[in-house]
Amino acid sequence: MQAMSQSSSCLWTKLPQNSWSPCDRYKHACCSYDGSVYILGGRGSSCLRDFWRYSVVCNEWTELSCTSEAAPEELEEHTMVAHEGFLYVFGGMLDSAYTKASCALWVFDVAKQKWVQWQGKTSSRQTQMPTNRKGHSAVVVGSAMLLYGGLVDIKGSSQDFWSLDFDTMAWSLLDGSQQGSFGPGPRHSHSAMAYLDCMYLFGGLKGLREQRDFWKWNSSSHMWTLLRSKSGPSRLMGHSAVAYKDSMLLFGGGESLNSPENCLWRFSFTTQTWGQVATLQGSSPPDKIHHCCAGLGPSYKSNTSSGLQPRLLDDKLRPFKNKCFPAPLTFLGSEGAIELETFSLDKCYSSKLTKPSELNNSNEGRMGKDAQQVGNCLTFENKAFSKQWGCTEEDLLDEEDGDIVQHLPDLLLVLGGRPCSSHSPMSIWQMTLGDS
Repeated sequence: MQAMSQSSSCLWTKLPQNSWSPCDRYKHACCSYDGSVYILGGRGSSCLRDFWRYSVVCNEWTELSCTSEAAPEELEEHTMVAHEGFLYVFGGMLDSAYTKASCALWVFDVAKQKWVQWQGKTSSRQTQMPTNRKGHSAVVVGSAMLLYGGLVDIKGSSQDFWSLDFDTMAWSLLDGSQQGSFGPGPRHSHSAMAYLDCMYLFGGLKGLREQRDFWKWNSSSHMWTLLRSKSGPSRLMGHSAVAYKDSMLLFGGGESLNSPENCLWRFSFTTQTWGQVATLQGSSPPDKIHHCCAGLGPSYKSNTSSGLQPRLLDDKLRPFKNKCFPAPLTFLGSEGAIELETFSLDKCYSSKLTKPSELNNSNEGRMGKDAQQVGNCLTFENKAFSKQWGCTEEDLLDEEDGDIVQHLPDLLLVLGGRPCSSHSPMSIWQMTLGDS
């Protein structure tokens, strides 16, 4: 019997998007960096070649260029990770006569907001590098990107395990890539995340069969460990995992494209146990598969680290500027004592106003009269004290301060995934977790 966690519960909220946002999609890639979420490619009615940045604080999308010579083409089931000012995109196509000559790696400079040519190590020893693939995983451990598995042309699932050293841009094969070696084996459509100096890998497809095994790679000892547990998620593919405090959150996926699930699981690295996270009454998580998850706020710092030190003002962290507004939240009932910080749409006067005529039907339905007063900014709610912190333009810190990131509330965004409609704006759900 699967164990239920009694230590936490979560609240799910859908964030309506206006017409200026990417279309809904699945098999895309995303990552969070300095308070923004970046979305690249994926599949709607066809394979997409677009690139977007989402400002979480202002609930605002910006489309970025993806047409330069250094930019990627149409991609699906690729990966994107962030490290010290750059986004690294890998894979998303299968090798062909056209792609075989080049390594499927693209680099985006966050400061310059443009794609740049990456310089790989070209010594005689650097003859091997990963081929194009789909459905692999990529995580950042230290100053390296670890890339596992994927679907490689007609060969099917791969057990390649590669490391890209960000300092030298040199690729190297890691232990566990050889046939018959101890480790997860051939795998694609699995999840992977990093915690401290380890990578954790769950489930996915081994050939055509879904898995529910759970593996740990220790980058210090270069060894795989199979983590055994009687409870935990069922067989999954197309799910996602992120680091949260001293645990891993795993969401969604399913045994097939047509059977997406909405379970949220939490694995504690301290107790080495799984627990299913309960949902607060009145909220309902979405059924999603081949979606993306992005964690923001200090508890998800492993996903948002920028390599920048927090700036000090008078030897203290500069707080996010807030103003309080009353906001009774009676719908939570007895659950109101649980402290949860979350975003919600509310009236906010920003420099970029949305006309009522531009709001889609879902916005009007959820926002009611507030839609007429331009609710295009996110506010922070604290469920325990029934207060809201609203942001107005003068309340936001200047971009160069970079301190907004240090004071974002903890939240998990679930972006896109099947089921989806290519004619609708990007589906975004937020999840806030309360620990008792």
